Amino acid sequence: MRYALYFTPPMSDALQRTASRWLGRNAFSGASLSQPNGLGLALDEIIAITAAPRRYGFHATIKAPFALADGLTKADLLSEIMHFCGELEPFDLPPLHIERLGPFFALTPSAPSPALQNFADAVVRRFDRYHAPLSEADRARRNVDRLTERQVAYLDRFGYPYVFEEFRFHMTLTGPVDAGDADRIEAALHQVFAPLLDKPVTVSNLALFVEPEKGANFSVDSLHPLGSFRAAKRAAAQ
Repeated sequence: MRYALYFTPPMSDALQRTASRWLGRNAFSGASLSQPNGLGLALDEIIAITAAPRRYGFHATIKAPFALADGLTKADLLSEIMHFCGELEPFDLPPLHIERLGPFFALTPSAPSPALQNFADAVVRRFDRYHAPLSEADRARRNVDRLTERQVAYLDRFGYPYVFEEFRFHMTLTGPVDAGDADRIEAALHQVFAPLLDKPVTVSNLALFVEPEKGANFSVDSLHPLGSFRAAKRAAAQ
């Protein structure tokens, strides 16, 4: 079993509903969803280009998938998440936009966010002791020869190469797409997501996702609200 710490909007959120339908799967319930049509793309093309992100569910990676370190349990991890999240405050992201990152498309913030960077850095540091060392096979899958020296060092130390100054918040919408198809796919994504891109997105939780066995779909195990402890203290002081 592997775990991951992701950001994902609540199940009832409009962005979550739209993205889940685009991907063809609800990561909260595990249900398959009918994907949109009439976008200038054939349905089988949408199914194909969303196959990779569909397995993971709609999310942004904060701490990449990991097996638990020896001696630690899921209960230990849940307790740590609850205490960590309870002391933080929710924050708003800059407006999201559709961006091509290498061969795939994702939703990314339109401007830098110090609050987001601080949050991501804090997660990496706080939960570092919970991940088991990478196996040689898992390390090889990261294509180490394509990483920078710093990224390799982060991979070996934290189990993921894209942390701290290498971190890039993104909510993946497609797998790799051919360059000749990119314009059509981007146009389809704008049809689906444009009505939501001027809406505020608040990071109000940290989600624990679980992969029950190698290659299985990731699903939301639990959603942990930010600021619960501070809110309780404020309420008690009134």
